[in-house]
Order: sequence, then structure tokens, then C-alpha cells
Amino acid sequence: MKKTTLFRLLTLLFILLPMLHTLAQPLRVSDNKRYLVRADGTPFFYLGDTAWELFHRLNREEAERYLRRRAEQGFTVIQAVVLAELDGLHTPNPYGEVPLQNDDPTRPNEAYFRHVDWVVNKAAELGIHIGLLPTWGDKLFRNTRGAGPEIFNVNNARTYGRYLGDRYKNAKNIIWVMGGDRNPRNDSDVAVWRAMAEGVVEGVGGREKTLMTFHPQPQKEGSSSTWFHQDEWLDFNMFQNGHCRDIAVWDRVQRDYNLTPVKPTMDGEPLYEDHPICFNAAENGFSLPYDVRRFAYLELFAGAHGHTYGCHSIWQMWGPGRKGVNSPLRYWYESLDLPGANAMTHVRNLMESRPMLVRVPDQSLVQGAAASSQSALKRVQATRGDDYAFVYSASGLPFTVAMGKISGKQVKAWWYDPRTGEARAAGSFPNTGTKIFNPPSGGFDHDWVLVMDDAGKKYGAPGKGRAGR
Repeated sequence: MKKTTLFRLLTLLFILLPMLHTLAQPLRVSDNKRYLVRADGTPFFYLGDTAWELFHRLNREEAERYLRRRAEQGFTVIQAVVLAELDGLHTPNPYGEVPLQNDDPTRPNEAYFRHVDWVVNKAAELGIHIGLLPTWGDKLFRNTRGAGPEIFNVNNARTYGRYLGDRYKNAKNIIWVMGGDRNPRNDSDVAVWRAMAEGVVEGVGGREKTLMTFHPQPQKEGSSSTWFHQDEWLDFNMFQNGHCRDIAVWDRVQRDYNLTPVKPTMDGEPLYEDHPICFNAAENGFSLPYDVRRFAYLELFAGAHGHTYGCHSIWQMWGPGRKGVNSPLRYWYESLDLPGANAMTHVRNLMESRPMLVRVPDQSLVQGAAASSQSALKRVQATRGDDYAFVYSASGLPFTVAMGKISGKQVKAWWYDPRTGEARAAGSFPNTGTKIFNPPSGGFDHDWVLVMDDAGKKYGAPGKGRAGR
């Protein structure tokens, strides 16, 4: 082989190798049971978006536009529902198709599912996983919301789950999500969800081929773990913090974090951007980018393995001629670059710039009232690895750090700006005793992350590069 040909091949290989992790790959729970990793063991950061109506309301050109932009922003998971909430059984998709024949879960409409196939495959091409919800929960029981109708029982739920599992058994980018915004009312409801999950497992061909969770409604205590933590099919827990501004989300994370057996946990539906706060815009207004950022950092630093973003216009894919829910402020395509969505890029960049799989929550890093505040607007939340630490001050309040919790005689400090993703050096200090840190600014919408590194590790600026495991 000529040297020039060999050089070209090596150059091509050098270009292609970094792209391998851009492609969607099968995922599993990490060996320490706290995180998700790719098949080769490298860390996977779950940065999700709630695009519940993606399959139901968008045509292929629109779906590609949405997915491509989210890929560019660094989102890794898109959560979408096959049997959608907004009259998903009876209002056709853009191609005139409904998902089931005569509302029968055992009689899927092939034409509808070909469109779902296309979206799943396009997401895979773009390196995105689909958090696939087989159905919204109103198809099990309507509660006070949802169009229904109620169509599921234990038998047809298993059959439907088996159909989906078999259809997508070769897809490498599926994360299965049971539940669909409904908490089981009783043992009968639990049995239906279990049957659907077990049907998926059967269709895929075994537990080792699935990664699965459950999306509940908000509740003060508990999450998917309330009903399913001991179930073998539940790989990681998910909770929903609701759509209010001041929620002690760290308590919800920690409740799951401390359970046995150990399983990862995360928020699958936070306060959305542009959402009426507590569903009451007249009195509370709409949520801000600051609200979106705050819950992401508080939850991750409390021990969540990943985080889901949401936007009020995008979950429902609201556009001209479509019915909007709870007064959306703008169309879905006008919402793709809202500040809160772009801030999620900075969240991911920070988390991946230091070793992820060894990170643990550690409030002992912070001393004083801010560390125990029950207000999400004033909370200071801390997490660390072996040789680095992150401390989030939700309103830029000063705080005292107990040094010596990470390795190294000296620590190098940085201030990371959640609004811009920029890092500024904050000095070097002995890694002993205590030290007061004052963020660069304070007050509402002035949140900051203190990053402390073992100076001997010579890490780069926070948010830059990938630190590996």
C-alpha cells in the first residue's frame, strides 16, 4: 500500500472515530448503578426534551427540523408518545392516519407506525435516543384530564407492549418509558403497566435488550419507585417535579438515591419554559429561563444522573390551526432557541467536562443556612467527584466551603456562568480548613456554579472538552 493511500486511510479513521459516539448506541446502567453508559462503558448524559406530540402532530420535514436543532444543541434524548395525549387516538397525524384500528391496542395501524419508524430512524441518524412512551396515561384512565378513551387492560396491554418491543427490537436508540403522566390508582392499574412493560421485554427478546423507566405525575414524595422500584424491568427511576417555581426537588432526588437496590434517578418533567407557573398565568405569570436552569442544577447536584428540559409550546407542538393547551406564548418552531433550551447545552458541557461516573452528591461541602434552605430560590447545592467539586448557588448567595473533600494540596477554582457557559478563573487555594466564596453577582436570575479542581489534575476550563469516565 502506498504511503499516500495509508495516510489518507489513517486521516479518515481519525475523523470518523470521534463520530462513533455521536451515533445513537445501545445504553445500559453503569456498573455502580448510578448512571447510564453506552455499550462500551463510556458515560452517557441524559439531556432530554419533552416532545410528547412529536409522532402525532409533526410531518417528516417538521420532525427533522426539530430533531436536527435539538441535536445541534446537545440534547441526547427526546421523549415522545405513540398514543398521544391530544386526542391521539382519533385526530389523525399529518398523513391522515390514526394509530389503532377501532381503538383496539391489538390492532395497530401499519401506516401510522411507518411514520413513527421514520422519526425513530431519523433521530438515530442524528445521534439522538427516543424516550418512547407506548401511550399517554389517559388511555388507561382519564382522571380529570386527557381525551382518552380508556382502552387498556392487562391482556391487551401485554399484547400491545409485545408488538412495540418486536417492532423496535433492532433500534439502537430506544429508551422505554411506561406511565405517561398517570400514577396508578390501585393494584389493577399497577398490573396493567407491568403487563405492558413485560410485553415490551418479550417483544424485544429479553431484559438485557431493554432500558426502561416509568413517567409518573407529580407527587410530594416518591416517583416511579413508589410502585415499581423492586421490579426487574425498571432500570432507572423517574419523577416529575410539576410546574411550580419553588419546589424542594433535591429531596425527591435523594429519596430515590437512598433506596436499595441502587438505581439511577432523574426528573422526567420539570417546570417547562414559557409555562404558566402552577398552571395559573393570571396570578403567577409564565416561567423564565432562570426557572429552567435552577431545577436542572439543583437536581443534578443532588444526585440525578440526567435531566429533562421542557417547553410549553414544544411538548404540544403548537402551530397554526392547532388547538393549544393552557395559552402557549408562541409556536413550537419559534421556541427552538429559547434561552432556557440553549442553557441546557451549558449544563451538559459542564457535567461532561469532569469525570461523571464517580460523581456523588455531598452537602457536607457547604456550611451554613444556605445548604439547608428549603427554598429553590435560595438553595446552595453541592456535588463532587474524587478530584473536583461543583457548588451551585441558586441566587448568587455567598457560602462557606469545607475544604479537603477532594484530592490535592491545592485547589483551582472557577466560576461557571449557567447563562452563557463561560468560566472565569477564581484563584488557587490551600485544600484545608474552610473558605468563604462570593459569587460574581447575586439576586433573582443570578445563579452561579463554583468549580473546584485538584490543581494537580490540570483540568481545563469547566464546560470545555470531555473528561471521559
